[in-house]
Amino acid sequence: MQIVYYVIAGILILAGVAGTILPALPGLPLVFAGMVLAAWAGGFEEVGVGMLVLLGILTLLSIAVDFLATAMGAKRVGASRLALVGAVIGTFVGIFFGFIGLLAGPFIGALAGELLHGRHVGRATRVGFGTWMGIFFGTVLKIGLAFAMLGLFAFAWFF
Repeated sequence: MQIVYYVIAGILILAGVAGTILPALPGLPLVFAGMVLAAWAGGFEEVGVGMLVLLGILTLLSIAVDFLATAMGAKRVGASRLALVGAVIGTFVGIFFGFIGLLAGPFIGALAGELLHGRHVGRATRVGFGTWMGIFFGTVLKIGLAFAMLGLFAFAWFF
């Protein structure tokens, strides 16, 4: 039965790593859940409670980064609420158009939100780009946190 737990843990971790880029998945919380399951399946012998607390803190940090990066990027350029909603919708729609959709979706959504808010095209474009930059930098930071968590977990497991 232990093997089944390890397989499920691996699936959670892989889905979580994918979730650092795909907005439909909760990213690092899934990675953390997989790590907790793997540690539990191993009787907490390889990975102890102290390491899990550290990984939990990094998970909470990733959630804060996710919200703050987008908000800071949008706030910096004066985005409206409609721009933020548009960026979220654009990100979800972008999933269906592959990598280009993931890149362009948040920008197009924020741009559309600003245009619906009544802003002129130049300002809407600037807001779309600023919102996109916030999302982009947040994603980069989350990917970095994901690899830091994986490295810490592997270090604890093997050493």
